[in-house]
Amino acid sequence: MVGYNPELKINKADQAKAGAISNVIARAVTQPFDVLKIRFQLQLEPISAGSSSSKYQSLLQAVKCMVREEGPRALWKGHLPAQCLSVSFGVVEFVCFENITKHVWFHLPHELSTTYKPLTHAVSGGMSSCLATVVVQPIDIIRTRLVAQGEPKVYRSMYHAAESIIRLEGVRGFYKGLIPACIGVAPQMGLQFGFYALLQRVWNTALNLPYEHHPGGVESFICGSGSGFISKLLIYPMDLTKKRLQVQGFEDARKRFGAVHQYRGLAHCLSSTLQHEGVRGLYKGLAPSLLKAVFATGTIFCVYDQVCFFLANR
Repeated sequence: MVGYNPELKINKADQAKAGAISNVIARAVTQPFDVLKIRFQLQLEPISAGSSSSKYQSLLQAVKCMVREEGPRALWKGHLPAQCLSVSFGVVEFVCFENITKHVWFHLPHELSTTYKPLTHAVSGGMSSCLATVVVQPIDIIRTRLVAQGEPKVYRSMYHAAESIIRLEGVRGFYKGLIPACIGVAPQMGLQFGFYALLQRVWNTALNLPYEHHPGGVESFICGSGSGFISKLLIYPMDLTKKRLQVQGFEDARKRFGAVHQYRGLAHCLSSTLQHEGVRGLYKGLAPSLLKAVFATGTIFCVYDQVCFFLANR
């Protein structure tokens, strides 16, 4: 189960396998939502029906537009780097999380692993996700740009994208948006782990289940979906800011989608978005993002829990 459990005998290799498998499945299910989210986040014009200046006006209209102009495969643009991102992130995040909670179990007051478990899991999840973000940031840059480009393509492949970024922007080009990424992912993933533990406690109390029972697939999915929805809703503006900073220097590939803007950093991006697009501008792409968060987080926790249980009892 998610978090150290002395009764569940799994090693780091098993944790890595479970983290990789759960993230691969979740990514395969939710990739179209991610593509739509990124397209919405990068559009400066309003996302509203009847806006003549906006390329994308709603979820359904955006899907039809992408399929008509770029083909059905457009909804899966960047899927390969996205899977690389998911596997790398899942492995680093869950291995670190399990080991942090293990150290808490053995070296800190026992109440932190029982009474205050949601808080402990929130802090541990934030720390592990920050480390995972630093590791996978170059892959996320490539994925974002592959998804963001239209036709004709600026980047022909992952390798071409990496080579172009190195040549034109240097190594620092792979770490654009790292600060808002860490600022956004640490609380978001921390809240996911914390709310997952909290919602499981509520579930156990409501059904009068023992504290340490192994959660079933339905329970894991429902609690995971709830934690994903709440955390994404609270942290979303940082995700939008990260995406906009990641495509700086990539404006030529974005011109056919509408206006482009140069940002000097995190604060300037936030203030500029508020000034030109209002508060609603910070939540562009929220609908597909919430749909993705619900299905992805529910799937990740559900599959991770069941894979760990299987590996521990094989």
